Amino acid sequence: MRMVLLRGLPAVILIVLLLIALAWVFQRRVIYFPDRFTPPLPPSARAVVLHTVDGLELAAWSVPPPPDVTDRRTAVLVAHGNGGSRSGRMPLATALAGRGLTVLLLDYRGYGGNPGSPTEQGLAHDADAARSYLIGEAGFAADRLIYFGESLGTAVATGLAVRHPPAGLLLRSPFTDLAAAGSVRYPFLPLRALLRDRFPVAERVTQVKAPTIVVYGSADSIVPPSQSRAVADAAANLTQAIVVPNAGHNDRTFLDGPELLAAVESLAAAVGCS
Repeated sequence: MRMVLLRGLPAVILIVLLLIALAWVFQRRVIYFPDRFTPPLPPSARAVVLHTVDGLELAAWSVPPPPDVTDRRTAVLVAHGNGGSRSGRMPLATALAGRGLTVLLLDYRGYGGNPGSPTEQGLAHDADAARSYLIGEAGFAADRLIYFGESLGTAVATGLAVRHPPAGLLLRSPFTDLAAAGSVRYPFLPLRALLRDRFPVAERVTQVKAPTIVVYGSADSIVPPSQSRAVADAAANLTQAIVVPNAGHNDRTFLDGPELLAAVESLAAAVGCS
C-alpha cells in the first residue's frame, strides 16, 4: 500500500504545480470582473474624460447637485469595487448629489468601455487622473475632496490618499490586503507568493492623516468583518467605524442606505464641508 501511494505522489505534485501555474497566469481574471460595455449617460450626469500618465483616456461621470440644492463645492471621488462599472453606482451618486455634493464616478481601465486592462499600478494611475480632473478642470480645492472607496476600491482610495491627501476618506467594506481577502475563497492556494497585485489597505491606511470612516456589514461573506475591523483599527485618524447589522457585501444599503449616507455626511461635516 505504501508503495502504491508513493508511486502516485508525482502525479499529485504535478497537479498541484499545474493549478499553481494556472493561478499565476490567469490570476487577474479572477480579481477583476469589469462590465466592458459603455453605459448610457444618465440625464443627471455629465460625461468627462480623464487623462492618465500612461496615455489612456478614460470615460467617467460627474454628477453635480441638482439646481434646487445648494452646491457645497465639495467633491466625492468614488472608486468602485472589482465588478461592474460606473452605472451601478448611480444610486450613490444621486443620493450624495441631493445633499449638495458633486460626485465623480471613476471607471477604471478596462471597465465601462474604457481602454486598457486593470492592474494595481494601472488603477493607481486612474485614480490620480480622477483627482487631477477634480482639482484642474472641475476647479475643486484639494481640501474639498473626499475619497470614497468600496471593496477593492478601498485599496485604490487609500493609495490615492497616501499620495495626495484628501479632506476625508471613507472606506466601505475594506479588506486588509488582497491575499487575505482572496484566501476566503481560495484557501488552498499560496496567494501571498502568487499575487502580482497586492493592494495592502491596512498597511497604507496607517499613513493617511485625513479623517477616516470605515463602514462594513456584519454579515459580509466576501470580505470578513474581522478584516474591515482590522483596517479601522489600523487607521491613523479613525473618526468612526460603523457596522451595519445583517448587511452583506453587495446589499443595496451600501449604495444609498441611511448608514452609508450618514457616514458621508458626518465626514463632510468633520472636514468643514457643511
